[in-house]
Amino acid sequence: MLNRKLPPTIRMDEPIHLNRPNKYTLDNGIDVYEINMGTQEVLKLEVVFRAGRPFEDKKLVARATADQLKEGTQNYSAAAIAEHFDFYGSTLSLPFNLDSANVVFYCITKHFEKIIPVLADILNNPTFPEHELQSFIQRNQQRLSVDLSKNDVLAYRKITEVIFGEQHPYGYNSFPETYATLERNDLIRHFRKNYTAENCFILVSGKTNEQIIKLLNQYLGQAIPNGKKVAVSLPNIKNPVESIKIDRPDTVQTAIRIGRKLFNRHHPDYMGIYVLNTVLGGYFGSRLMNNIREDKGFTYNIYSLVDSMQYGGCFYIGTEVGNDFVEDTITEIYREMDQLRQEPIEAEELDMVKNYLLGFYLTLVDGPFNVAEVVKAQITDSLPLDFFENLVENTRQTGPEDLQKLAQKYLDKADMWEVIVGC
Repeated sequence: MLNRKLPPTIRMDEPIHLNRPNKYTLDNGIDVYEINMGTQEVLKLEVVFRAGRPFEDKKLVARATADQLKEGTQNYSAAAIAEHFDFYGSTLSLPFNLDSANVVFYCITKHFEKIIPVLADILNNPTFPEHELQSFIQRNQQRLSVDLSKNDVLAYRKITEVIFGEQHPYGYNSFPETYATLERNDLIRHFRKNYTAENCFILVSGKTNEQIIKLLNQYLGQAIPNGKKVAVSLPNIKNPVESIKIDRPDTVQTAIRIGRKLFNRHHPDYMGIYVLNTVLGGYFGSRLMNNIREDKGFTYNIYSLVDSMQYGGCFYIGTEVGNDFVEDTITEIYREMDQLRQEPIEAEELDMVKNYLLGFYLTLVDGPFNVAEVVKAQITDSLPLDFFENLVENTRQTGPEDLQKLAQKYLDKADMWEVIVGC
């Protein structure tokens, strides 16, 4: 009989593998990665262009171009595009990341051949209507005016600005006047330069078949033009570390961000830092949570984050606290960082963190769409396809001494920017 009073045995040695995609090359040289998994007749197609901020010639043009792709082509109006996708029960979105601009749609497998011609037209013949661009500018200016009234938004904008530099693609901030400078010709130039076969790859996941690959080649293998691979040259800005206070006397909470510049996922310390960050503030049972939320009651939420992009990365701690608890919160944050530098983590706590991370890794390989996200992240960052398995194994093998050495190297208060927004 099953004794339900006893918890299941925790097994940390179970293998966690990422299903390898099938790889094809279209006539125009675009690589297609196929994740043929699942039982439902559903597909996800994602076309990824390396056309984010590092590739733009004018601030905000990368985001604006990505947003405006669906607003009309030479053959379809924006309304016609939306109606066509709705008719076949599919969804179209254009998520924009710092490094890439993506075109994503989900559909029933049997309807793919009805939808792919319209997608090909979007990626080959966008018109970027002037009135739609003006609507985009006005919407974002209005949204920005609301966001700039929030302390947490101001703190995030400032910490990334000082870490990377205000002229760096990862560090510059948008303002109403930045949006106002955008012109239709800026979008056309960015599109022609970056939305080419050389700067693109495709992921198709779900219930796929040979016909899907043939249709991709028939349409996207012909529609997306060839061009030149875009070179990236980013400024290396080194600002002196300091503490910055932005006074907002009428707010009841103060936003705190403490952080530093790091590196991308290619760095040999990335995998260890990923585990160390989880210990410090990367999950609900973290040290920052246990101390500053559970024990002290200074805040409802506090976290730490390792944010890695294609050409760099950063680490920061974020929270919002009552105005009376700002100094005490900062003191406790540095106390937790210091403790990781001075004392090795105990085996029981490290095992708990590893169990959490291994469970999280399992969710990343659960189903075709999740697998596609992992594959996409690796390809976008030019990582080998065994990076995920290496991350899993590194998590298993990381010991207390490894984390202490990393804490001594990267959690030094002298390297940390402080941004405080509030009273």
